[in-house]
Amino acid sequence: MQADADFAPGARVRVRALMPPGHIRTPAYLRGHVGEVERVLGPFGNPEKLAYMLPADKQRLYRVRFRLADLWPDADAPTDTIDAEIYAHWLEPA
Repeated sequence: MQADADFAPGARVRVRALMPPGHIRTPAYLRGHVGEVERVLGPFGNPEKLAYMLPADKQRLYRVRFRLADLWPDADAPTDTIDAEIYAHWLEPA
């Protein structure tokens, strides 16, 4: 998986709905959902490769904000948000 695009704060992004085996850092409950980039955290080695002691290309890491109502329609506080740090190769434009 490679990053398709660079995202600026405020960009709407969708988490790819992939279910690969192995060490994955992207929560399953966020896959397929749309959020907003809150900030760019910088490039870091891909932890999905580092976990297996493989060479890890640098990937941009983003903090993405999701509304609870978008994740769980029956949330008690639907306007609350959750932030997750997600690597670029998991994101696509929404």
